[in-house]
Order: sequence, then structure tokens, then C-alpha cells
Amino acid sequence: MNNVVLNNSIRFIGLLLLQVLILNHVNLFGFINPLLYIVWVLLYPIKKNKSAILLLSFLLGLSVDFFLDSGGIHAAATLFIAYIRLPILNTVLGKSDFDYLLFNIRSIAFIKALSFITILTLIHHFIVFSLEYFSFNAITSIMYNTILTGIFTIILSVLGIILFTKKK
Repeated sequence: MNNVVLNNSIRFIGLLLLQVLILNHVNLFGFINPLLYIVWVLLYPIKKNKSAILLLSFLLGLSVDFFLDSGGIHAAATLFIAYIRLPILNTVLGKSDFDYLLFNIRSIAFIKALSFITILTLIHHFIVFSLEYFSFNAITSIMYNTILTGIFTIILSVLGIILFTKKK
């Protein structure tokens, strides 16, 4: 088993356990619940098979749904951000800054990495809360929860990436 597969497997299991055992029980101000498991999608290697990330992202989201009894909303949101992460990365970095083989989120400029994390996190959270409320009448609650939970998730994601990943 090579090092990349081992690292991704440990990260997958670690983030899943962190989410379901600890973070699902954190409710700041009664409703802010960080969804840190999406960091796995952000850190998955670019050069790997696209169908593998889609399948594994779906399984990650489905696992979170299983523990939250949320009916597939996390699976749908995680699958969607896994699908659009490469076009978002191309947009944020531009063609000149992007090298598939050498990409590491720690090796790009902080503002570009923060933009990438922020865009995918807010899209993920918007999908989760839209499917959770499933009503146009709740658009203010959807936006409110998306932004506040997103900010908290982004802060934890950036701190986790800085502390637990290597800079190449």
C-alpha cells in the first residue's frame, strides 16, 4: 500500500470519526455545527481517478448521513463539491499556477487556498441547508446557517490543514 493511499485512508476514517463522535455534538449558539469532514474532499490528490473521488465522497457523505439520520443530504452535497472542485480550482488558480502532479493546497498562495476552501465550503453548506429546510420560505434561515456554519467550518479547516498537512 503506497503512502498516498494510506494517508487518504487515515484522513477519511479520522475525519469521519471526528465528525460523528465529536463535531456532531457541538452546537455553538444552538445551531452552528461545524462540518469538518469535507476537508477530505479538499485534500484529495488531483491526479487521482475522478470516479474514485466521486465514489469515496459519496460514501463519506453517506456515512455522515447514517450517523445523523439525515436522509442523504450530506451525501448529495459532498458528491457535488467533489464533482466541481477541479473547475473551481482551475478558476481560483488560473491555468498558469496549476500543475496536476505537484498540487498541494499548502504550496499555493494562502489567499488562493482560502478562496478555494471558502467557495467549496459555502456551496456544500448551502446544499446541505437547502435540502434540510427544503422550502423557499426558509431562504433567510438557509443563508444565515450557511454563512455562520460556513465561517466556523472554514476557520477549523484552515487550522487543520495548516497543523496536520505537510508543505511541499
